[in-house]
Amino acid sequence: MAEAADFQGTRPSPARRWLRRTASAVLGAPLLAGLLAVPAAGAAPAAEPAKAPTGSRTVAVSLNTLSPSVPTEDDTLTVSGTLTNKGKETISSAEVDLRVGPRLSGRGEVDDASKRSAYVPGVDPVTVGDKYTVKFPKLAKGISQDFTLTVPVDKLGLDDPGVYQLGVSVSGRTTTAPYEQVLGIERSFLPWQPEASDSRTKLTFLWPLIAPPHVTAETRSDEQQTPVFTDDELAKELAPGGRLEQMVSLGSRLPVTWVVDPDLLASVAAMAGKYEVESGDTTVPGKNQAVAKQWLTALEKVVEDGKVIALPFADPDLASIAHRGKNVSGTLSHLQNASAVAATTVETILHVKPSTDFAWPVNGAVDSSIVDVATSAGAHNVIARSDSFRETTELPYTPTAARPIGGGTTAVVADARLSTLFDGDMSRAGSSTRAVQKFLAQTLALTEQTPDNERSIVVAPPRMPTAAQAQTMARALEGLTGNRWTQPLDLVAAAEVKPDPRATSKVPRASAYPKKLRAQELPTQAFQDIRTTQGSLDSFETILTQPERVVTPFGNAVNRSMSTSWRGRSLEAQQYRDAVRDYLQSLTSEVQLIEKSDVTLSGRSATIPVTVQNKLVQGVDRLVLRLTSDNIRLKFNDDGSMAELPVSIAGGHSQSVKFDTATSANGRAQVTARLYTEDGTQYGEEMTFTVKVSEVTPTVLLVIAGGLLLLVLAGIRMYSHRKHTVASDTADGNGDGPEQPSDPTPDTGPESGAPSGTGEKVDR
Repeated sequence: MAEAADFQGTRPSPARRWLRRTASAVLGAPLLAGLLAVPAAGAAPAAEPAKAPTGSRTVAVSLNTLSPSVPTEDDTLTVSGTLTNKGKETISSAEVDLRVGPRLSGRGEVDDASKRSAYVPGVDPVTVGDKYTVKFPKLAKGISQDFTLTVPVDKLGLDDPGVYQLGVSVSGRTTTAPYEQVLGIERSFLPWQPEASDSRTKLTFLWPLIAPPHVTAETRSDEQQTPVFTDDELAKELAPGGRLEQMVSLGSRLPVTWVVDPDLLASVAAMAGKYEVESGDTTVPGKNQAVAKQWLTALEKVVEDGKVIALPFADPDLASIAHRGKNVSGTLSHLQNASAVAATTVETILHVKPSTDFAWPVNGAVDSSIVDVATSAGAHNVIARSDSFRETTELPYTPTAARPIGGGTTAVVADARLSTLFDGDMSRAGSSTRAVQKFLAQTLALTEQTPDNERSIVVAPPRMPTAAQAQTMARALEGLTGNRWTQPLDLVAAAEVKPDPRATSKVPRASAYPKKLRAQELPTQAFQDIRTTQGSLDSFETILTQPERVVTPFGNAVNRSMSTSWRGRSLEAQQYRDAVRDYLQSLTSEVQLIEKSDVTLSGRSATIPVTVQNKLVQGVDRLVLRLTSDNIRLKFNDDGSMAELPVSIAGGHSQSVKFDTATSANGRAQVTARLYTEDGTQYGEEMTFTVKVSEVTPTVLLVIAGGLLLLVLAGIRMYSHRKHTVASDTADGNGDGPEQPSDPTPDTGPESGAPSGTGEKVDR
């Protein structure tokens, strides 16, 4: 890579190259002999037990602390660490030595020195002197011993400013090798810049506040719409000592650019109030409001004078969208929405106006399609990385980060070496110290490449640093205090620095995108699931009297479904999308048709009621109920075999929608009832019931009329007979006499309250 080339002195001297070749030959001879050894014909190769480390790898040396990281002439250097005898024999007369030098030229030599594990005479540093050693009478096998070395800096033999190798070795004797030899060594680096340089590199360090999604689409029906969290893990990260608490606490005293996911802020703000947490099939009240409030208060105070970069809401995976999602309708509009709400969210919660002009693909890996997607969402700056944005010319220095890539877009190319230094497990003291010293060494070596050419360098660390990684990053930046060879610069200013005309500005092809990263992308099915959910939400929204109570939480959940944090967690991503879809379905099903039994019509016309139920807490309107008959002789509202009526129902109520019907013949009709939105989109499940028609014919009407005539005549006769009887009784003086046995019995009984038989009978 062009960036690996350094300015003057990148190659070792001929003598040094001879020593390296000689050492390689000596060390490689046993390996070559082993490769040439062939087992006898027919003999199965025996499984050999693992051999214990030998030679200069016998003792593992860990450098746990190195203070100060960047010494001055009046300082005393203190190095502490641990020795562990991994060999099979006890080591006697063990001596720990500090080794310093020689001065390294360029970033390439820093890389080479950090890769060596075995001791190489003539190449590795020389000891400071017997006065500054630690002695152990013996180191038993498998046993660890701590050590501390202290040396005045003026005794280290440091000359010109630059990066010096620093090593700690342990030498001793064993029974097998009763002569003094180096049995272990660990290397580090000592940046030496006693005075501030006239030429300093502008350094931009991103400080990301990003977390995986923790909030569901579900809210309670109270006025505040109490949110529901998938778990309470976010509280652990916000609590003292947690990852996010450490990021805010450490970043508060560092010259960094804050890169914030607005979804994290929204989630913590929701936690600061009343919230619930899923627990099995139910939810329980959340109890970490105080932790959330404390974190937000601390962050608001920290960023009030700083630069804040707001990523699109929920940090959507730009590469997944570019490679798998952009051809699924609606995906790009979701990304644009996520970008649109970012500034409002940050400004509302932190009361600062953020920059929303930056896109940050995973690991800074870009290709033309990723750049297109980023710019379509409104970004004019794309944070890339130099291992993706490779130089095409042999530059003897690391160029400035800003690169114009056309269309008014700037690629801000972060330095890959510096950005990946903190990727590993920094919980081990030795790993953390090694990363800090190498960071300081690389920044100094970078500055020395072209002292007269001040450049702007960007560091994009892990997207979600652990607490240990955050602490290591903070120590590295603290080592640069005093601005001896760097000076801080915020990301917005870094993007506006005049670019180097010799640096590459060619965006990589799609084929250059790393296969490992491509394998972690969200599948196309994820974006199809999101499209389905959004379609259901669009239909549901149109019938609600308070759509914002549903649109906001579900819109945020859809954005979370595209989050970068789902990389490598495909199962969890699928479960989250399914939960969003299922909850939306449960809400839409709260507006439904009530099942109806068969209906019997006993006349030429009648009214058929169909009941619509709304179990939501808010009202619904702009719904249409449509009835359709498969029998053309059954007509609704004098308008044929299909009729529609509007539906509007208050929350928690039902509405009976009545359709006038008319028929011209006996028979059965299958009637289908279904709800539609005003634009004709089907809503919910359809319902069917049977209508039985019993038409009254003219013959039947004549029979009924004849029967009525007979009843009238019988009534007249009875009336005449009773009148005659009353007259006779009056004449006999018995007007109030007892009831006669011949009086007829009443032919009607009390009205029955029992339910009717099977089916409904609808009379005119």
